[in-house]
Amino acid sequence: MKHLKRYTIIGIFFVLITGTLAHFLYDWTGNNHIVGFFTSINESTWEHMKLLFFPMLIYSIFLILKFRKAYPCIASSLCFGILTGTLLIPIFFYAYTSILGKDIFILDIGTFILSVIIAFWLSYKLTLLCKLESYTFLLGYLVCIVFIAFVLLTYHPPKGRLFSADVSKSISSFNNIK
Repeated sequence: MKHLKRYTIIGIFFVLITGTLAHFLYDWTGNNHIVGFFTSINESTWEHMKLLFFPMLIYSIFLILKFRKAYPCIASSLCFGILTGTLLIPIFFYAYTSILGKDIFILDIGTFILSVIIAFWLSYKLTLLCKLESYTFLLGYLVCIVFIAFVLLTYHPPKGRLFSADVSKSISSFNNIK
């Protein structure tokens, strides 16, 4: 348990660092098309969800390979954490922007950090409780669907505020719904 806790904390820092770097990687590579599938290509909420999803997916594969024998529920728990953390980004973002009526950079950073911490905390706790083992296939399948959605919708996003790179327009359209 001590090792799992240590690797969970390392995972939080890994995702925070690599997710932050991934925010800039597309520009740093001269808008490399392949890199864009896995990193943020614009300022839409959808693209920012990738900043948690792909680094946590990579780290989760490492954790599963390392701990699958000691913790049989680790795969389902990490898949649940990935999905939850990824979904928390738009939930937190639209919650605070609907209240404040605007986007605030420091709260965007806080949204990312909080989503990562919650994703790993849930994964850790659920691994120890072993409540999701019977849902491993379903959760893995959902992670694959989200993976495919990120790849397919990166360069051909549908219309909608989640996919809008104009954050202020996205916030105002969300506030008009209320």
